[in-house]
Amino acid sequence: MTTLLTEPSTSTVRVVVPRRSKGRFQAGLLITLLTVLAVIVALLFALPALWMLFGSLRPGSQVIESVSPLSWRTLIPDLWTLDNYRALFGELRFGQSMANSLLVAFASVIIGLAISVPAAYALTVLRFRGREFIFALLVIGFMIPFEAIAIPLAQFFTSWHLNNSYLGLILPGIGNGLAIFNMRQFFRGIPTSLREAAVIDGASDFRIMTRIYVPLSVTTLINSGLLIFLGQWSSYLWPLLIISEEAKQVAPIAIARTFTDTEFNFGQMFGGALLISVVPAVLLLFLQRFFAATIASSGEK
Repeated sequence: MTTLLTEPSTSTVRVVVPRRSKGRFQAGLLITLLTVLAVIVALLFALPALWMLFGSLRPGSQVIESVSPLSWRTLIPDLWTLDNYRALFGELRFGQSMANSLLVAFASVIIGLAISVPAAYALTVLRFRGREFIFALLVIGFMIPFEAIAIPLAQFFTSWHLNNSYLGLILPGIGNGLAIFNMRQFFRGIPTSLREAAVIDGASDFRIMTRIYVPLSVTTLINSGLLIFLGQWSSYLWPLLIISEEAKQVAPIAIARTFTDTEFNFGQMFGGALLISVVPAVLLLFLQRFFAATIASSGEK
């Protein structure tokens, strides 16, 4: 509230602004400046994605030509076309490769979680000799880069006649040590009294795992499933080693068909890379509400 003070000897009026109003004004100004800064930073991070989007909608030969000199034409095409996407889903059969990637990724998630949940439960709850040693091996295993064992593993798969098969693409992704580690760390935070009460009631370990531990771990299951999905979705080296049939190639390998030894089509490459990026983004947006709902329900409990 503003106070007017009038001095009797003069006709001047002095306005006194309370300190609280000044503080609110400064806080509002700071929030405005931070918001503007956040918008600018977001636009800078979005520029490469926008360039990839607009580049996929212009003739492939113009993508690099428009880079120099830098101007608004670098981002906005002079000529808009869908020829790159027609070629991707036509002669390059990118749609089939996307379907292969989806099949491999979702199958790996289902089988991987079916293996990872019992493994994490056993390493958390069950008492047996060598449990900590097995867990140490598990941690060491997912710290080793897959590229270090990819070539000898591909030789084993070829000798087992698993090359050029969907099973050969799926198997290396289902044993995700990081997913098991993630779930084990969450299972350790679940009160042991819940399991003890269920054991007294005569419940088996399988029933305890599926009726108590799994429902309490929805967020962790989604997180672990995303780890498996993203690992398989973005896999490049392993499909390149194990698959030689074009009909069973996955999307990251299919992008390589957009260029040859003598010709590069950056428009088609940008279109394929954009489509590969959209699938995980849509999946994350879809699963976001499950994260929020699970956190809210756990807070209520």
